[in-house]
Amino acid sequence: MSAVEIRPVSGIAVEPWLDELADLRIRVFRDYPYLYDGSPDYERDYLDRYARSEQSLFVLALEFNRLIGAATALPLTDADPEFMAPFERHGPAPERVFYFGESVLLPDYRGEGIGHRFFDLRELYARDFGFDITAFCAVERDPAHPARPHDYRSLEPFWEKRGYRPAPSLTARFPWRDLGEDEETEKTMRFWLREAAEGE
Repeated sequence: MSAVEIRPVSGIAVEPWLDELADLRIRVFRDYPYLYDGSPDYERDYLDRYARSEQSLFVLALEFNRLIGAATALPLTDADPEFMAPFERHGPAPERVFYFGESVLLPDYRGEGIGHRFFDLRELYARDFGFDITAFCAVERDPAHPARPHDYRSLEPFWEKRGYRPAPSLTARFPWRDLGEDEETEKTMRFWLREAAEGE
């Protein structure tokens, strides 16, 4: 493994890293399946919500103090209302859920176990605060999408090995502009959940 430091920080302590984290999100999410044509202003507003949450967690991956990856989490009740709405309609109760915002990692550092560390620390943090469910959402794309790389490998097997399952009734619709498009279009996001086993 390269000389990567994994550093958890919480709440407003992440402030010095927000600009780098916004840039990292834009870079990573340009790739399939998100194809996200992001803007620094939107990213900063989005991340500020996490920074304002007293129970938020940012797991930073740093190489020589340069941000090369990050994962975020916060209580679902502190997230944007659009993320909470499916749980209010269908359950489980939002108060039980610790929501994982994203895991982003530059391609050169993948396959070294950093993704597992992102999940390990967020799940531990959730348990320490008394949450028994962890959840995240992921975009759903047509497998025949023309921008899908021929060597694309879905992360679903990785999530399943960690005990996450897609929730049939929990979806949300979010708009963003795909690369090469002029206007935003809505995408379906599927929530994946893991309930802590007894004794965890």
